[in-house]
Amino acid sequence: MKILILGGGPAGLGAAWRLNELGHRDWHLLEANDYAGGLASSFRDKNGFFWDIGGHVQFSHYEYFDALMHALIPKDQWLVHERESWVWLRDRFVPYPFQNNIRRLPPEDFARCLRGLVEASKHGSRPANFKEWVLATFGSGIAEVFLLPYNFKVWAYPPEELSHGWVGERVAIVDLDRVLENILLQRDDVSWGPNHVFQFPKHGGTGAIWRACAARLPKHHLHFDNAVQRIDPRSRSVRTIDGRTWNYDAMVSTLPLAELLRLGAYDEFARIADRDLRYSSANIIGIGLKGRPPEHLRTKCWMYFPEDDCPFYRVTVFSNYSPHNVPDVANTWSLMAETSESQVKPVDHSRLVQQTIDGLHNTQLINGDDIVSTWSYRAKYGYPTPSLRRDAALTQILPALESDHIYSRGRFGAWKYEVSNQDHSFMQGLEIVERLLHRQPEITFADSNHANSRKHPFPFERWVK
Repeated sequence: MKILILGGGPAGLGAAWRLNELGHRDWHLLEANDYAGGLASSFRDKNGFFWDIGGHVQFSHYEYFDALMHALIPKDQWLVHERESWVWLRDRFVPYPFQNNIRRLPPEDFARCLRGLVEASKHGSRPANFKEWVLATFGSGIAEVFLLPYNFKVWAYPPEELSHGWVGERVAIVDLDRVLENILLQRDDVSWGPNHVFQFPKHGGTGAIWRACAARLPKHHLHFDNAVQRIDPRSRSVRTIDGRTWNYDAMVSTLPLAELLRLGAYDEFARIADRDLRYSSANIIGIGLKGRPPEHLRTKCWMYFPEDDCPFYRVTVFSNYSPHNVPDVANTWSLMAETSESQVKPVDHSRLVQQTIDGLHNTQLINGDDIVSTWSYRAKYGYPTPSLRRDAALTQILPALESDHIYSRGRFGAWKYEVSNQDHSFMQGLEIVERLLHRQPEITFADSNHANSRKHPFPFERWVK
């Protein structure tokens, strides 16, 4: 089977890795950029600071992926962190999960949030959208104080326009007994979540993983700086900007689904995608600073910002992930801010760096610190939004593509936020190869709830180190 892979991010590399591991020779990977990694790439700015495209961390649901990470990067080149995430609200930090730590709020907000939690626990409902789910699960206090404004800043769409089926393990739900116990014992509760312990490469940022992955693959199968111009599903061929035609028996595409449809002249489905598949763009601003982090940021990993005194929804203390993310371990540190964007939440790019700096002052993350470097990056496709009509659109589009031997996978290929982490994306690529060559069922793409329910053991007999 002649297999053509479009895109060199984690999903495309997952497909390529498995093909190479199996000794399958008839495959090629096309990538528009001159580097591998996609949205999991890293960059070194002119002043020596490293930056990711957002606050990536390494944890996984798969033994295979865990083993791969240590095959690509030696064990002693990983740093292990206890997650420390916080919400900045009402001029103070509240530990995450927010609802477990509402005792930290001012008295009026504390009473309002607690009252809402108690009321929500008494009533059952069948929410029609994410806003209704938030209100039914957390009550009006937490919804209005934190979750609704925060989720608009993250998704760049009103919460009532999102579904709630994606939630799964990604939002900590309510354990009222635990909340009350924390209040009585005056205890901070920060241990929730699948990523409460995570890894990060000592050198090179997240992108070091995927550069190492690409370096282990045969070079003559990887074609960088080679964007796709046109796809002809009838002849099963792809034309690239260098004028070359690539034939295939099966295509694994990790391109954004809407772009794939346009390239393949799927006009009707492209109209459905434009109408029903929403996404937000990600604006990343890196701020390199002189000195050392202040005491209140010394151990923090990332922080959430629901209020409107700053443009960003999340800031990562990126120098805390690895001391080698900055050029001078003893005398520099770094913050990385993320601001979402959509048609209903526009961003003034000409002012965003300054607005970010102003927001860092407003939220007391910096105070007179010397800024020695700024870096910015915009990913047009940042988050695949779980909009209300997403699943109905995917149910029409993806089977039609598969009938033409095109398998759309990965963060924006499958357009499923709930299985779009690096581990999910890599395994989507690997699993579609197993399906094509060995008729094995896909785990991640087929059932996100099952994929996220546990750590999955090695699914295949063969593992090449």
